Order: sequence, then C-alpha cells, then structure tokens
Amino acid sequence: MRIARLAAIASLAMMSFATPALAQDFPNKPLRWIVPFPPGGPTDSFSRPVAQKLSEILGQPVVVENVPGAGASIGMDRVAKSAPDGYTIGLATTGTHSINPHLYGKRLPHDTSRDFTPLTLAVRYVNVLVVNPKLPINTVGELVAYAKANPGKVTFGSAGNGSSNHLSGEALKMVSGAPMQHVPYRGSAPALADVIAGNITFMWDIPITAIPAANAGRVRVIAISSEKRSPYYPSVPTVAESGLNGFTEVGSDLWFGIVGPAGIPKPVVQKLNESLVRAIRSPEIRERMSAVGFEPLTSTPEEFARAIRTDRDRWGPIVKGSGAIVD
Repeated sequence: MRIARLAAIASLAMMSFATPALAQDFPNKPLRWIVPFPPGGPTDSFSRPVAQKLSEILGQPVVVENVPGAGASIGMDRVAKSAPDGYTIGLATTGTHSINPHLYGKRLPHDTSRDFTPLTLAVRYVNVLVVNPKLPINTVGELVAYAKANPGKVTFGSAGNGSSNHLSGEALKMVSGAPMQHVPYRGSAPALADVIAGNITFMWDIPITAIPAANAGRVRVIAISSEKRSPYYPSVPTVAESGLNGFTEVGSDLWFGIVGPAGIPKPVVQKLNESLVRAIRSPEIRERMSAVGFEPLTSTPEEFARAIRTDRDRWGPIVKGSGAIVD
C-alpha cells in the first residue's frame, strides 16, 4: 500500500511538471482549423485571415480546411472526434452549437455542450430584414399588418430549414402572431434573388449581401435583428423600435466562436485563448471584420460555454414551434 501511495504521489508530481512544459512547447507543429461550411462564404472569409494572424502569433502554420455538409454537423463532428491536443480547432456558430441540437436531436453525432472545448467567442453579427421594394411595407409594423390583412400571401425565404435566418423569420412570426409562410432555399443567395424578383415577400439576410442590394434599390431594409442598432448600420431600426416587442428575447444573438475537442489540457486552452483573442483584436483583423459588419466579441472559455448554453435555451422553443425538419 505504501509503495502504491508513493507511486501515485510521484505520478502527480510528474504531471505537475509536465503540464507547464506542455504549454511551453505548444505548438511545435502545424494546426488545423476546420470550417464546417463551403469555401467562399462569410464563415470562410472570417476564418482565413484570423487563421493567418494566429499563425503569425503562434509561429506555426494554421491550415484552414473546409468540411461542409449536414448543416455543418460533419465538420463539427470531425473537430469533436479529433485528438484533444490543441492541434485541431474549428469554427462554431449559433447554428452549429445552439440550433443544431434542437434541429437534429438524437441524430446529431455529438453533444455541443459535452464534446467540445470552448476557446473564445469571436464575433457578433446581425441579420437585416429585407422586403421587395414594390410592396407597401416600410416598417415591421406595416409588414405585420400587411400579413394579417392578406392571410396566406406573405412568405419569407431562408437558406434552408433550421438555418438562422429561417428561425429569425419564425421568431418574428411567433411574437407577432401574423400568418407567414416559410419557403426554404438551398442557400441565402437564391432566396434573396426571389425577394428581389417579388416571388417571396421578405427574408432575413446578412448585411454584406443585403445592404448592397438595398443601396441598388433592389430590396428595402426595414429592421435589424439585434437588440440595439448596429454601429455599422445606424440608420436601420431594431424590431422593437419598429413597434414589435419580444423579438430579441426569443433569439436574436448570432455569433461565431472557436472550439476544440473536449479534453484539451488547460494550459493549452489558455494559450489558444490568449492567442486567438490577440489575433481577433488586432487592428488589421478588426478592420477587415468591420468592413463586412462583424463586431469582434472575444471572451474567456467559460464565458463562451455560458453563451452556448444560454442560446441553446433561447432557440429551442423557436425550433420546436417552427416544426423545422432537416433538409
């Protein structure tokens, strides 16, 4: 028994020396950054410059790998099942971690609370509500009134069932009580094209594509999804300012964050967090993000974990109420 106790004490002592050494040596080889979406989209345009800056800070290549499919669950599952050594990290979103658990249920091959190590929140972003400009709709209040006066005629598009812009539409429908019919598309671009063409009434879309269309007179922007007005689009009112309360309470926060697999040693987590925060807050990254309407929003790993849990609770009733099914 005495020998066993001595062996245990020696083992703990070796671990105490090894842990700082692990952080000091990390990283000593390239890192992999998984983006669970196709190349060329907003998640990709965010990830690549941040990964490059992270590479400069860590002194090792950070290779971005796009692994799309199944609502981003394929790429996220690859992160979850990677070795917990800090060399594989991935981009998480409101959709991957707060919406997908409700959308997929038991079909989701990982648990977004248990199977990941949150590293940091990265950016907050918003959607804007756009309508066809030929319609007599200039505010959210007028949209709601129009829908109630024309039951069965108001439709809204999205990037697909369960996407964040689909559920933003469902949230609007839920708090207003207005009859609105969802029309899913395979991506936001064809949905926006149909708003422009007048085939559907409205949609929620990211500003980087919606604002240029509005400036060209092809759509009309009538509201923003955030609780407060965006510093990038100060002339666009919030839903509450438009006369409809309750929208932000049921699920309007949209974010990107960085995660790794569960079980990464704490010293490595700390180093990754500090390096990612430094990269995201760097002047060149802040400038690039502000140009596309992304607001830098870094955090501690613990704060990020709380945000994931909070948003899972917020989006659950919306997914359930929408009756959304996986495409």
